[in-house]
Amino acid sequence: MTQEEKTAVEERIVDVLRTVYDPEIPVNIYDLGLIYKVDVKETGDVDIDMTFTAPSCPAADFILEDVRQKVDSVDGVRNATVNLVFEPVWDQSMMTEEARVELGFD
Repeated sequence: MTQEEKTAVEERIVDVLRTVYDPEIPVNIYDLGLIYKVDVKETGDVDIDMTFTAPSCPAADFILEDVRQKVDSVDGVRNATVNLVFEPVWDQSMMTEEARVELGFD
């Protein structure tokens, strides 16, 4: 996979990540800043590091599986691995400006 192809796959992954929501928050997980890393390998394997707004998120299993299934469905992705991480600790500064406005923080 060329760098151009990897970039295109990453853009498609970001598009599908913007369709994943925590059921308790009306902003997608990408704009919330919960996605820390999207690493597309030349083989089509993808590693994603993500977190939650709180370690005890009741929808964690649902969200993780939704991310994995949606990323696996992206053309060019052979296999997606989603890693749950808690460092760095998520805070509101990681949200996009649009997310902060939507949630009333700005």
